[in-house]
Amino acid sequence: MHARFLGKDPESNVGDSPTLFATDRTDRITYIAQGWVVTDPQTLADVGPIPDGEAIIEIPEDVIKFYVRRYQEEDR
Repeated sequence: MHARFLGKDPESNVGDSPTLFATDRTDRITYIAQGWVVTDPQTLADVGPIPDGEAIIEIPEDVIKFYVRRYQEEDR
C-alpha cells in the first residue's frame, strides 16, 4: 500500500502538522490521518474502549477539507 499526500494543516509548524493521505488500496477507499494523539480523559471516556491496534487522533477541520478537495478535483 502506498500513501499519497493530500495536504497538511496550514496553521501547524513544519514537521508537526496534522496531515491527510489517500491510499491506493484496491479493495476499498481508505485514508491515513496524522494528528495529535487524544489523551484527554473526558474525551477518551466519551469515545469508549479503543480496540488494540487502533488509536484516536484529533485533526483540524482544515485538514478534512483536503478530503473534499480530492473529489472536487476529480469532477473537473
